[in-house]
This record gives sequence, structure tokens and C-alpha cells, in this order.
Amino acid sequence: MRFFLRFFPCVLALFLFHEMPAAGQAAQPATTEGDFVAKNVQFRSGESLPEPRLHYTTLGKPARNAQGRVTNAVLILHGTGGTGHQFLTPVFAGELFGPGQLLDASRYYIILPDGIGHGKSSKPSDGLHAHFPQYDYDDMVAAHHLLLTEGLGVNHLRLVMGTSMGCMHSFVWGETYPDFMDALMPLACLPVQIAGRNRMWRKMVMDAIRNDPEWKGGEYSAEPQEALRTALDLLLIAGSAPLYMQKTLATRDTADKYLDDYFKTRLEGLDANDLLYHVNASRNYDPSPQLEKIAAPMMYINSADDFINPPELGIAEREIKKVKNGRFLLLPITDETRGHGTHTRAVVWKRYLAELLEKSAH
Repeated sequence: MRFFLRFFPCVLALFLFHEMPAAGQAAQPATTEGDFVAKNVQFRSGESLPEPRLHYTTLGKPARNAQGRVTNAVLILHGTGGTGHQFLTPVFAGELFGPGQLLDASRYYIILPDGIGHGKSSKPSDGLHAHFPQYDYDDMVAAHHLLLTEGLGVNHLRLVMGTSMGCMHSFVWGETYPDFMDALMPLACLPVQIAGRNRMWRKMVMDAIRNDPEWKGGEYSAEPQEALRTALDLLLIAGSAPLYMQKTLATRDTADKYLDDYFKTRLEGLDANDLLYHVNASRNYDPSPQLEKIAAPMMYINSADDFINPPELGIAEREIKKVKNGRFLLLPITDETRGHGTHTRAVVWKRYLAELLEKSAH
């Protein structure tokens, strides 16, 4: 079995472990891709973009009731550095989107956006470099809302689900647009300001980029290799799953080979400005003061082997009490968990998604 890193969460859309489909697993439904070009979008920093591009992938078709309200739309939000395509893997789509599965694409309208700064949406590496607006999570969620309402004509969501950074976006969605969704499922994050070790490793990533002389204030002609190498070191540790890695990289030689292959794979195509913006977008995230605004039923899940959101902090258990219809679950460490990347391994938690869908059905 080999690993496939999908960039982090909360920062890191992190580790997705690439696995073969299980026997009998449904084939992936057809997808549609497109771009919505918004007009004169203002960011909280005071900066603006005249025509930001918001890329998306969809499965299925929207259904409306007699009042014109969309009843079957599901928004799934990726992690830091990821894209909507990260959910089109056997361990996620193969468990959820097929015929008869929980989010059967013949019944649901599944929307997988690329967040601002990510994937095929507008981002610093398109040409503005370090002059790209300094977006934050509120800006990213506002862009999601704009894409849905003006780009796709979606006026209501059956479910908002997010992993890592997308988990944090789910909390922002619930507070900012409390009547827009029927249910929320955040996976792998904490609903508080990013502080402690979580903030420190993020700042290390940003400092490594900004302090590399080859970064040149964002106007480099070649990628600053030392900065990116340091950043990837930190991302690897943050996304690691100790039990799984010990079992699959059980000798010194296999561990060393994995590390060599990891850098060869990840350095190619990685852009320092994009990465810096990815990590910096979390700088003012803090939904904790307004958690009481969340109205929709919430099933909130973390994994006990998550380096980024360690269970000993007790934060999730404390904060979920502020969410009137919220429930928190901590998944124990097993052979099926993958550290922070458990968020994308649907077989581990999909029974709780079934409970949420049943509870929030109208």
C-alpha cells in the first residue's frame, strides 16, 4: 500500500491514503466541471478582484420543491492546499456517491468547489503573486455562497460537509448563513482560534517561505526550494498517522524511501506564494464566540490520532456544548484511521453521516 498526500487541513488537506477500491465498490458517477466568474468581489482586507474565477465540480442535478427551493444540494469543502477533486477518490466518492449509497449522485446534487486561492479558482500564481488579495476564511465562505447563489442557482443546502480547512469553513457557514442548510458535518478541526502548536507549525511554514532569500517578496523566477523543502517537512509531520506509518513503513529503508519519494512527488508543481496564502488564510479564524448562532443539526467528528487536533486538548467537547443541535464524536485509533487524513476515509465515519441525514430529514 502506498501513500498519496493530498495537502493539509486545517491546513493540510493532508494525507489521503491512496487505496484500491474494495470489491463490489460502485463506479464513480459522471462529473461536470465549470467556472463562475464573479464581478468586483471585495475582500475583508479592503482589497478586491474585478473578475475572480470560482471553479467547481458537480455530480447529479438539483431538485426543487413547489416553492422553488433546492432540496438536494450537498456542499463538500476541501482542506488547505486541496481541491474539490480530492473527494473523487475510492475512499470517499467510492463509499458515498454511488447507487444506493448515502449521497447517491442520482438523488443528490453534489457540489465540490475549489476555494479561492486553490485549484482552478483564482490564486496568486495566476499572475498577481504576492499582490493577490490577502483572503481569509470568511472571504472563502463568502465566495462559496456567491458561487452557489449566483453561479449555480442554489438557494438552499441539504448538507454542508467539510474536511480540515473545510471543517473550519463548515463552522463559518453555520454561523454566517444559519438558515441556508439542513445539516452540518465538520470533519477534523477545532472551532476556536488557531493557537498553541497548531499555530506554531503554521507560522514555521510561513516564516520558511518569507525568510528564504529566493522568495524575493513573492517575485521569484524559480521556486525557493529550501523554503518548500522545510514546508513539506512540517506538512508531513502534521499529517502523519503514527500507527499506520509504523505498520506500513516498518523498516528504516522503507521509511527513507517513502520520504525520498514524497519530496520528488510533492515538490513538482508546488508554488510558494500559493502555499503561503493557503496557510495564512487561517490567521483570524475563530468561530467560538458565535457558535450559538448555528441552528442546523451538526455531527462533528475528529480522530484520536490527529496531530493537528489532538484530543487531549478537550476543546471540541467544550465548544460543542454551545451548538444547540450539535454532537461531537471522537473516533478511536484503529487500523482504519489515518491521523488527520481520517477525514477523507468515509468508511470510518459514514454511519454517523447516515444518522445526521436521518435526524435532519424534513
